[in-house]
This record gives sequence, C-alpha cells and structure tokens, in this order.
Amino acid sequence: MRARTRACAVVALLASVSAASVQAADIDWQKVEKEAADMLASYIRIDTSNPPGNETLAAAFLAAAFEREGYQPQRFESKPGRGSVVARLKGTGDKRPIVLLNHIDVVPAVADEWSVSPFAGEIRDGHVHGRGAIDCKGVGIVDSMAMFLLKRNGIALKRDVVFVGTADEEAGGNLGAGWMTKEHFEEIGDVEFVLNEGGHIRLEDGERLYEVSVAEKTPCWLRLTAHGKSGHGSTPPHHTAITRLLRALDRVTGEEAEVTVVPEVQTYYAALAPIEQEPRRSRFNDLRTSLKDQAFRAQFLDDPRDAALVRNTIAPTVLTAGQKTNVIPATATAELDCRLLPGQSADAFVRSIVDTIADREVDVDILLNFPPSSSPTDTALFDAIRTMARRENAPVVPAVLRGFTDSHFFREKGVVSYGFTPFELSPDDLGRMHGIDERISTANLREATRRLLEILELVGR
Repeated sequence: MRARTRACAVVALLASVSAASVQAADIDWQKVEKEAADMLASYIRIDTSNPPGNETLAAAFLAAAFEREGYQPQRFESKPGRGSVVARLKGTGDKRPIVLLNHIDVVPAVADEWSVSPFAGEIRDGHVHGRGAIDCKGVGIVDSMAMFLLKRNGIALKRDVVFVGTADEEAGGNLGAGWMTKEHFEEIGDVEFVLNEGGHIRLEDGERLYEVSVAEKTPCWLRLTAHGKSGHGSTPPHHTAITRLLRALDRVTGEEAEVTVVPEVQTYYAALAPIEQEPRRSRFNDLRTSLKDQAFRAQFLDDPRDAALVRNTIAPTVLTAGQKTNVIPATATAELDCRLLPGQSADAFVRSIVDTIADREVDVDILLNFPPSSSPTDTALFDAIRTMARRENAPVVPAVLRGFTDSHFFREKGVVSYGFTPFELSPDDLGRMHGIDERISTANLREATRRLLEILELVGR
C-alpha cells in the first residue's frame, strides 16, 4: 500500500509539473505584452462598427497573422463585407476540440465624446485605447496570442484548439456565429467546449473573483408601432400616433416587473455568499427567501445590476416619428431592449406587453429572440478554470450574464459554452465597455494570455 501511495504521489507531482509547464516554458512575457498590444492597436484601427460591420478587412488582418505563424486559416462571408475567420491548432485527437470564440465587430463610438480617437489604436500610459479594446477585439488578440505561443513552443495537446472570430455579434450574430453554426459547423468540428466572452476576473478591494458565465438572459427585442391619422399640427385630433406611442411606453415602463429567482441566479448568489460581509453573506445564502423581507428587497432592487438578475427588464432605446414640426405623422415607433430571465417564455412576455398597452392601434413585433440556454459546471473545462483560480487563491462563481453573447448558438448545438476571458476588470473598466474611452492595460493582455495558456494546457493534456 505504501508503494502505491508513493506512486500516486509521483503521479500527482508530475501532473503539477505538467500544469506549470507553460509557465516554465522559455517565453519572454514582456515581449508577449508588447506584441499583443501592438497587434490589438492595429486591429482597433480597422473600424468594424456595427452597423454596418465591414468585418471582412479585419478578418483578413487576423487570417494574415495566423498565416505568418504557420496556420492555414479559413475565411468566410455570410454577405459581402461580413467576414469571419477560423484557424485550427491540431492536437492528437484523443479529446474533442475546444473553440476560442470572439467577435470582430464593435459597437459604434462618437469620437467627440472620447478623450482619444476611438479608432486610432493609441498605446499610452500602459493601456491600449480604442473601441473594442475589451469588447471584443482584446479577447480576439488574447485568443490569437495563446494559439501562437502554443505553436511556437511546441506544446502538444490532446485536443484541437480552434480560433473562431465572427461578424455581427453586436447586432445579434445571425450574420456571424449564427450563420457559421448553421452553414459551416462541419469546418469547426465535433466541438466539446466553447470559451467565449462574457465572464472575467472581478477586482474589488484588491481581491480577485473569477466569474464564469454559464447562462445568459435572453433578448426579446421589440418594436412598438403606433398608428393614427396624419394631419396639420395646428388642428390635432384627440389621439395621434405619437400620443398613443407615448401612452404605451408609459404603461409598459410603469409596470413593476415581477421578481423571480431562477435556479441559476440562486446558485450564483449562494456562491458569492462566502466572500461577502454580513448581512449580505447570510442573505445571499438563500436569496429567494431573503427577498421576502421588504427592507432587504428594496435595498437589493435599488442596485440595477442586482435587480436585472431577478426580473425581466425593459429599456426603450430607439424612437422614430415625424419629420416636420407642423405635420402630424401617421405612425410612430419605439424599439425596446427587453431581456428575459432563463426559462422565461417570450410568447408569454409579449402577450403581457400587449395586455398592458391595451390599445389595438399599437402593434408589437419581435425583432430578436432565441431560446434560453445554460451549461453545466461539472466539466473538464470548468475544472481547469477552478484549478487555475485556486493557484491564485481566488473563488470561482458560476454567473448569469445580464446581456447575451454568441454562446447560445453553440449551446443550441449541444456544446458546453462558458463566458470567461481572464482579464482582471475593475468597475471602471466595465463602465467603459460600450461606453466612452474604452481601454485595456497591456499588463492585462499579457496576464490574460498567460492564464489562457494554462487553461488550454489543463483541459488539453
């Protein structure tokens, strides 16, 4: 028995050495930091604001970088100008592939609002500045660098690693990941795991917390179209398309949303509990019960980020009506960004909107919706993330994403998909995403690449 115990100890030691081999490899991490920063800066300079996207030039940029590293990338276009790219690092085939998923398009930026040009890709003060630095061009560069370093250092894995950079995520993904999984899934292969954007390492008071997205709220984007008679602004009727629309919006946004704690959210807050201070620690252990206390409920719902995880949300984002001050238009429209909790029915939600508006002259149409989805945590990939986090004495929390990503296209194919990029992001960093002065530190690019290499080796050995 002692010999067997010693043998097991040796096996454990070898496994530990193997897990650390990426760290011990002859990698100049300062050089990696500069290379990643320079590549990201060049990538940002290719404006892929969506709309219209124009991702093909950026897909060519990525493909050329992979070609220089000895890869044979494939490029795809769902429509002219809407490009995606796939590159594969072959493993032994003993395990099924893992996909590193990222998107090429970015949300628009208004240059006058920024302190730097959003598409200049400026590097200064230890940061790469520009639209997409975090969401999601920075992710794409970390994915690329990890694959470059695996190949350069001859690190052999048992599974293929597949880089997939897609178009159109910021507009729903139908011309990117949606089209790729429908038309070209065979080029990606019999995938076991997807690692995508959506989670990160949260920094609060100097402490790290690994948030890994395992589920997402579902978009149910709506368009309200109100109808009325057109006419002269000097003689308005009792109700116009615009007044009908305003009344409809007031009714929809004035309704207090029902509070529901779905299982995924209950698990998330229970996982947060040990690192919280009292009284939040005891409250988070059983959020469903705690929210029955009116004082705690009011405090909890006062934080929009907490509130968004226990109820469906409605945000009017686009209004369109007349074109001339003295002309009453015949129609007026509003677009609503609605997000539903996991397991909620889009049909039931729309019926409730129609009933709340209670006006036959206001049509309600769905612009974007897809089925809810989630992934389990009892997998080799989640274990790999846990192992890496354990080395940094950081807890891992399976999170529910308030937004949505392209992960759902793969989950709908039965592929376990997690949202996690190992960036350390502060509340200030997160506030810049989709906002003003987006940036990522060059140290973050370096450390995220290092961590991703470790994850890939752990799940691929």
